Amino acid sequence: QVQFVESGGGLVQPGGSLRLSCAASGLTLDYYAIGWFRQAPGKEREGVSCISGSDGSTYYADSVQGRFTISRDGAKKTVFLQLNNLKPDDTAAYYCAADIMRRQCGSNWPTSPEYRYWGQGTQVTVSS
Repeated sequence: QVQFVESGGGLVQPGGSLRLSCAASGLTLDYYAIGWFRQAPGKEREGVSCISGSDGSTYYADSVQGRFTISRDGAKKTVFLQLNNLKPDDTAAYYCAADIMRRQCGSNWPTSPEYRYWGQGTQVTVSS
C-alpha cells in the first residue's frame, strides 16, 4: 500500500526556517514526479515545488523561488522541503503527493490532475 507521511512543520517567526519531510512507502521515488503543495484556510491548494523522479530536476512556484529548496533521498524514500526566510503568507498546511502518470514534473506540474497518495499534511505557521 502506498503512503506518504509529512512531518517537520511548526510555529516559526518571520525569517525563520523549517525542514519538511515526506516519507514514502510502497513506491520508488525514482519513478514519479513528487510535488509539495500547501493550502491555507479559505484559499485554494497551490503547488509549491516539484522534483522529477527521472533526473531530479526541480521546479518552484514564483512565490517561493529562492527561499525553498526541494530534495530527495532515494535510499530513505524521503522527499524534503527546506523552507528559509519564511513569511506570514507561507502559513498553511503542507502536503506531498506523487504524480502517477509521469516521472518528469514539466512546466505544468502544479495543475496536473494525476497527483495521488496525499498525506495528512503538516502545519506551518509563521508568526511573531
